[in-house]
Amino acid sequence: MILTAVQAARTAEEHGFLSPTGVEIAFLLVGLVTLGAAVVTVTTRHLVHAALWLVVALGGLAVEYLLLTAEFIAWVQVLIYVGSVVVLLLFGLMLTKAPIGRSPDTDSANRPIALAVALAAAAALVWVVVDAFRTTWIDLDGAVQGSTEVTGSILFRHWVLPFEALSVLLLAALVGAIVLSRKKDTDEKDTDEKDTGKKDTGKTATKAGGVR
Repeated sequence: MILTAVQAARTAEEHGFLSPTGVEIAFLLVGLVTLGAAVVTVTTRHLVHAALWLVVALGGLAVEYLLLTAEFIAWVQVLIYVGSVVVLLLFGLMLTKAPIGRSPDTDSANRPIALAVALAAAAALVWVVVDAFRTTWIDLDGAVQGSTEVTGSILFRHWVLPFEALSVLLLAALVGAIVLSRKKDTDEKDTDEKDTGKKDTGKTATKAGGVR
């Protein structure tokens, strides 16, 4: 235990924040781009633009995983989130007939509350990650930590339940979009039928008046 603490202290001294490597600089720059794309995603009033900026944010996360030598997680990020979740969101927009262009309805008066919640969540996440991995450093020249074997072993041993819960959540989102679109179509058909019935009744009454 003591040796581990000493080795961690020596590693921290060798990899100081005042002498960053090229990978660390690239990680910081990509992180800033990803953060900017995420901010634009939640602040733009154009839904399609929001989805496209979400692609940039998720792609930036994939690059971050690559810089952390987690190639498998990076490709999962690209294939599932960029290639599937964003497509699912676009299908949801089309199925619910949401406004595609710029719309003031996409804005909300609860921005201060949302900002406070976002900052609190970010602070909590940063604190947890820093506290958990304060003295942990990734050896970029050693064995790959994010390989398929290592990731699959950890995922299906310790994270099976969250993995399945996420799958159910995505399925529920898709089913919810279909239900909402069908309900709206049914309401529109009922409204059209009522309008048509009123017009037919009016025409019949007019003809009856003319015959008299």
